[in-house]
Amino acid sequence: MCDEEMLDVEQLKSFFYHMLRIRTFDKKAVTLQRQGRLGTYALFEGQEAAQVGSALALQAGDWLFPTYRDHGATLTFGANMARTFLYWNGRLEGCVPPEGKRIFPPAVPIATQILHAVGVSMTEKRKKTGNAAIAYFGDGATSEGDFHEGLNFGSVFKTPTVFFCQNNGYAISVPIEKQMNSETIAQKAVAYGIPGIRVDGNDCIAVYKTVQQALERARSGKGPTLIEAVTWRYGAHTTADDPTKYRDQTQSDENRKTNDPLKRLEMHLKEINAWTDNWFEELQAKITAEINNAVEEMEAFSKPDVNDLFDHVFATPVWPIEEQKARYLDHVKGVSS
Repeated sequence: MCDEEMLDVEQLKSFFYHMLRIRTFDKKAVTLQRQGRLGTYALFEGQEAAQVGSALALQAGDWLFPTYRDHGATLTFGANMARTFLYWNGRLEGCVPPEGKRIFPPAVPIATQILHAVGVSMTEKRKKTGNAAIAYFGDGATSEGDFHEGLNFGSVFKTPTVFFCQNNGYAISVPIEKQMNSETIAQKAVAYGIPGIRVDGNDCIAVYKTVQQALERARSGKGPTLIEAVTWRYGAHTTADDPTKYRDQTQSDENRKTNDPLKRLEMHLKEINAWTDNWFEELQAKITAEINNAVEEMEAFSKPDVNDLFDHVFATPVWPIEEQKARYLDHVKGVSS
């Protein structure tokens, strides 16, 4: 842990609450997918400290640009839980943030959100609002051209951007040593003349303080920072993946025992006499009730309109899409009859 004395007990307990909340959400989502109640789902268990610590460092007017694996961060920043479930059921309503929350839709194409974050933060700088943007991405994104273009543009124009990489060691099945020759991701910042910081991504306090300092630097006009949060994803890349095919899962078992982000903060809270079993049980009950209510709301949502698949591809309908729509609707009509 770092700088514990600068955070009060309530902040530390808030960190734990948010990490427990998103871990419970993640487990529930996997269960729902296995039951056929959600579509393919991207797991993040093990990365809770990185997502919670970074999201809690943001201010209300800041922008959050997630990947498909950062719903822990978006939930912490204020995304609606029922709509987050809807996203994983392929509903466009799942991409709509609550009023006033500046959360972009999750980026499935790798690294594209980095450019969006730089552009938005440059606008905030020109408007002199004091707002910043954080772009989330994985280690695999650093092999994409968008990553380098974003860092270059951001550094040249000193945009108030935090580039936040969660290095969990694998880009799907490709280990980091097979996708880059540099020893760290943080050192890539040297080429762009910006700070590059490597932080323990399983230490929520360290992540929070590091991102907070980067945001302060961004707001003061000094430009972006690249942060590499070294962490580990326990499970599969998605529920359609089998990690045993490309990595030794005993490392996940060992990390659960020795380096789990929730266990580490739990131990610290116990060391400072800020933990009681009753408090923990109350948290569990509160979170479980919230998640169950969100699932009920998601499943009670109106059925999707099949026309949405076709009507929002182009502003003005084009004949190939119109033909596809007609054929599909005829097919659906034939199946139903």
